[in-house]
Amino acid sequence: MKIFSSSLLTVGLSVFAISCTAESQIANKQNLETDKDKISYLVGRDMGKQLNGIKAEIDMAVVFQAVQEEIAGTEGKIKEEDAMKIRQEFSKRMQAKFQAEQKAKSEKGKSQGSAFLEKNKTAEGIKVTASGLQYKVIKEGTGESPKETDKVKVHYVGTTLDGKEFDSSVKRGKPVTFPLKGVIKGWTEGVQLMKVGGKYEFFIPAELAYGERGAGAKIGPNSALKFEIELLEIVKEDGAVAPAPAKK
Repeated sequence: MKIFSSSLLTVGLSVFAISCTAESQIANKQNLETDKDKISYLVGRDMGKQLNGIKAEIDMAVVFQAVQEEIAGTEGKIKEEDAMKIRQEFSKRMQAKFQAEQKAKSEKGKSQGSAFLEKNKTAEGIKVTASGLQYKVIKEGTGESPKETDKVKVHYVGTTLDGKEFDSSVKRGKPVTFPLKGVIKGWTEGVQLMKVGGKYEFFIPAELAYGERGAGAKIGPNSALKFEIELLEIVKEDGAVAPAPAKK
């Protein structure tokens, strides 16, 4: 979630003012025929995305009123010295709200991950390393095992513990190549257990994944993760490094 700075609301209203016409015209604009229509629509959608995070905090009727006043050049109803204070207080309140939400998500992620891994470690075929990494051999490879200093080529599918897929080289139809020491700890440790040609299922505790920060909108703080990884090759020659799960 993006926290609004002291000037962001002012910028937002300016963009909104530029992109909007009269309310009746907006309601009747069904087709986007001209370049102006299309640009106006996209600017409006972008502005909507910014406002969506604070939609519970604002009254759109008042927003439109302020836009109309700004376009007309009339004097604002709030003095500038008061406006600065209001913006600062709003920003602090939203920051506190965001931190509270993150804390709740972090505690939930930690609790759910611990419960899942505790139960999962007794499941058939599951092995557990000293670090707490859990894995299951789907298919054993016959080649050599990589070292931490190697580059590897893999196919993988990443999901949250509730089965929601957040990344998949398989879906993209293209394996990835990356330095093994440049990814999350669970990957660095786990892939070294594999032999070329093998496919393993890994259950990675949060501390070996993205920790308290999480990663984007799909991986919350303190989330344990599940990866299915197929080790295709240990790359010996130099080459371009494709994106892979980032190092924590």
